[in-house]
Amino acid sequence: MAVVLSAVVVSGCGGDDATNSAPADVPATADINDVRTVTATFSNDAGPAEAFTYDDALPIGGYAEVTIGPAGEGTEFTLTLDGVEADREFGAHLHTNPCGPDPGDSGPHYQDVLDPVQPSTDPEYANPENEVWLDLTTDGTGHGHSETSVGWTPRTGEANSVVIHEKHTMTGPGEAGMAGDRLGCVDVLP
Repeated sequence: MAVVLSAVVVSGCGGDDATNSAPADVPATADINDVRTVTATFSNDAGPAEAFTYDDALPIGGYAEVTIGPAGEGTEFTLTLDGVEADREFGAHLHTNPCGPDPGDSGPHYQDVLDPVQPSTDPEYANPENEVWLDLTTDGTGHGHSETSVGWTPRTGEANSVVIHEKHTMTGPGEAGMAGDRLGCVDVLP
C-alpha cells in the first residue's frame, strides 16, 4: 500500500534570499544550474503525488529533503531524512522516472554513462562516480543526512526522483548498485 507524501518545492538561483515557493501541485521550473530543494512530508493525503512512501520505515509525520545544485564542473546532492525509523541504514539513489504509486514507477538508477543493460549491476557503470548514491544511517531520533558530488550534470528530463532503499548500496560484481526494496520516492526534477 502506498502512502502519498505532500511536497513543497523551493527553487532559487543560489542566493540565500532569492527563493520562490510553488504549491505542491504546480511544478517548479527545473534548471540544474540553480539550487533546488524539495521537502516532502509523509502523509496519507490522496491528492496529486510529488512523492510516495511504500514502507513503515518512512512513517507518516517524517520527511525527506533533497537539495541539488551546481558544484564546480559537476553537481552536488544532499538528502536529509527526519522522523523516520531510528538507527537504520538506508540506501538512496537518483532514478530516471518520476515517483508513482508502484515502487517500480521510478525506473532504474540515473547513470551519466549509460550501461546498455538496465537495470545495471556492472561495477563499471553502477558506481558512485557514474550514479548518485546518498546512503545514510539514521540516529536514535530517526534523523540522517548524506551528501555527494559528481563531476557531471544530469541530462535534462532524465533524472526525476530520489528513491530511498532498504539498505546501503552493494558494490560487488552482479550486485553493484543494488540496495534492496524501494521504501520511498521523492520527485526532484519535474
